[in-house]
Amino acid sequence: TLLPHAGVSFYRIIVALAVGTVLALPLGLLIGRSPRLDAIAAPLTFLTYPIPKVVFLPVLMVLMGIGDASKITLIAIIVFFQILITSRDAARAIPEGMITSVRSLGGTPLQIVRHVVVPATLPEVFTALRISIGTAIAVLFLSESFAGSTGLGAYISDMWGIVNYRSMFAGIIAMALLGAMLYEAIDFLESRLTRWRKTAR
Repeated sequence: TLLPHAGVSFYRIIVALAVGTVLALPLGLLIGRSPRLDAIAAPLTFLTYPIPKVVFLPVLMVLMGIGDASKITLIAIIVFFQILITSRDAARAIPEGMITSVRSLGGTPLQIVRHVVVPATLPEVFTALRISIGTAIAVLFLSESFAGSTGLGAYISDMWGIVNYRSMFAGIIAMALLGAMLYEAIDFLESRLTRWRKTAR
């Protein structure tokens, strides 16, 4: 009975990580490279980022139900803010000399983004993803145990409620393995997408 719950949790966290990253990365790069947009978006971002996103769980469950949608949305919001701030800061930190060099060689804005901005920010983005995994799994456990009957969080809570400690610890180990698998997957993606770092060394 443990494997179906693990599959549900894996699906929820993978979709949430993907949605949060896909939405936040382009926006963060755009804000980081545009002083005008940054002047508008940065204050709003830093005012809303400290708010604990988990407090929105009851609201999301009222609006979306206790199924996958509310849990995925909550985790995606958390990932979104972490990737947004990291990519924005990394884009701002790119030396202007690098941009000027590519522009002087006839590089178009799209080529500058592809060959300078994205490679320069990817290491920081992957670091933010690693940090997000721990937070995402903690929120996943809370949301699954708070409401719902599927997922590792619900399984652990159910086993604890019926004093089945062996199964409870099996669920805890499964959740820890889920985090380790995601961490290794991000390491693998980073090694594939930032091969230039090895050649630079």
